[in-house]
Amino acid sequence: MTSNSLSHCCTTGSLHDGEAKGEIKNIGDISTYFAYPSNKSTEHAILILTDVIGHKFINAQLIADQFAGQGYFVVMPDLFNGDTVPLNRPEGFNIMDWVKNHMTLQTDPIIDAVLKEMRENLGCKRIGGVGYCFGGKYVCRYLKPGKLDVGFTAHPTMVEADELRGIEGPLSIAAAVRDFVFTTAKRHESEEILDSLDFPYQINMFSDVEHGFAVRCDLSKPRQKFAKEQAFSQAVAWFDQYLKD
Repeated sequence: MTSNSLSHCCTTGSLHDGEAKGEIKNIGDISTYFAYPSNKSTEHAILILTDVIGHKFINAQLIADQFAGQGYFVVMPDLFNGDTVPLNRPEGFNIMDWVKNHMTLQTDPIIDAVLKEMRENLGCKRIGGVGYCFGGKYVCRYLKPGKLDVGFTAHPTMVEADELRGIEGPLSIAAAVRDFVFTTAKRHESEEILDSLDFPYQINMFSDVEHGFAVRCDLSKPRQKFAKEQAFSQAVAWFDQYLKD
């Protein structure tokens, strides 16, 4: 495994202020947040695969709106069938018991259905995957022709070595210097695997932040705010280079 299992840090953080501009509609029975670029084009799309707090989390919705503001059609589905984890989860909550109901057996069919809709009915010609924490595993699993064309993940969780080794497209990673999940050793292992492949890759590491910073950091702290903004800019630059080519 090139990143560890879910931990306490996967559910904690700060709530961000803002008003979502997108809309929630269903793909089949999958609740999904949609954000459109100003020209309403769906040709260049981004599929956001969220952390465990899910697609109704305002922090994630604001990020989706930011990607739309950069010219991308954004689709962000509920990966958990409504069984999301509250931010700063209640005392006694066991994340490892929760995740037993949200493994690949349950999650893959959701992503399969959403990608099918995007490619067949929503007019998406090229799709980039953005994975935060839990979602990072699935960016790697789906970074293959006909699924995801380009990938970006921040502080990925539960990525198996074979999943990373099996990617078939460009992958960019944003990492935190202090991360009990995507540790220094796991990051170095990932670097070795990526360097053995014939696809573009990038790993940026940010100081003064912890696991989850790209979504749930404390924006009142300038260094954390800067790291979050730079991780987003990293993703946009990656997609501008490899998704819009």
